[in-house]
Amino acid sequence: MDTTNLADLYNLPAVDWEGIHDKLDAGYTQAPDSGGPNRHTSWLTTINPDGSPHVTAVGALWVDGTFWFQTGERTRKARNLARDSRCALSVATHDFDLVAEGTADQITDPPTVAIMAAHWAGGGWPARVDDTGRAITAEYSAPSAGPPPWFVYRLTMRTATALMTVTPGGATRWRF
Repeated sequence: MDTTNLADLYNLPAVDWEGIHDKLDAGYTQAPDSGGPNRHTSWLTTINPDGSPHVTAVGALWVDGTFWFQTGERTRKARNLARDSRCALSVATHDFDLVAEGTADQITDPPTVAIMAAHWAGGGWPARVDDTGRAITAEYSAPSAGPPPWFVYRLTMRTATALMTVTPGGATRWRF
């Protein structure tokens, strides 16, 4: 891993990736009044056919050292990812803001889909595996996810940048 201290001009130390990783492993929720300015919101940026960015909120989870999200196959984000898997996912937590850049791959392996459905269900969204075993369904989802089934995506990070929002501060980029 290559680490670049983006705040050394302010004599701030580099942020430790393990500290960021550990805080993500401890969990964060998107429930109101749970963090961030008022909650932890994840934003996904994909690339439109004309090269412009498309940014939308997603219900991302941090599991096994990476971010996961879901969406319907007819949504703009899914169509963009099918054409060009490069993307960025950002999250604002109490201690830091993080942008993870890389590629998102649709995961249709039934055991993995079941594990992720259980993670979402454990967080309060009643997700379950659909009849195909390759996607998830529920009675509801965010309107931007489109109708079910919803496919699971895993982000493979190439870089991550954190900006600390608590003392002593700092900003660091990692290349994986």
